[in-house]
Amino acid sequence: MRAFFCARDFIKLKQHTYLHTVTDVVNYKLGKKSRIKSYKLIQQIFKEGKSVTAFPIRAVYLRENNKHVLQAAFSVSKSRYKKATDRNRIKRLMREAWRLQKNDLEAALSGSNKQLSVFLSFLDKKMPDYETVVRATEKLLYKLVQISEQNKDSDKK
Repeated sequence: MRAFFCARDFIKLKQHTYLHTVTDVVNYKLGKKSRIKSYKLIQQIFKEGKSVTAFPIRAVYLRENNKHVLQAAFSVSKSRYKKATDRNRIKRLMREAWRLQKNDLEAALSGSNKQLSVFLSFLDKKMPDYETVVRATEKLLYKLVQISEQNKDSDKK
């Protein structure tokens, strides 16, 4: 079954009762509320947060009591990429990979009533292709899901 629905598909699903609950429809949006904009929060993430790396992306994360379950920010070093067009392209690739894969982490966090703020930085010196960024983001999200599961188990004890 496709992950993306149009109105015609939704009607078919509703007629054949493939769609059991409203939560089966996955949210692929990356709106303003799911991005980190606060300078104070970014400083706090780097001061108090922990880091996970899946080369060429490093994630610094902080478990916190935000209004939103999962927030993210993206950056590319100006010293490694002089041209703004290159930096913007890499950030666009990172945002797209994050947007399409973040749902597993959101589900794990919402199940444990935890909030997470993640700051993603690109580390490599060469221009990546989309597949490289997707694989690295997938590894990072897997590690973050495992960390949130470990924290959920330790909170129960």
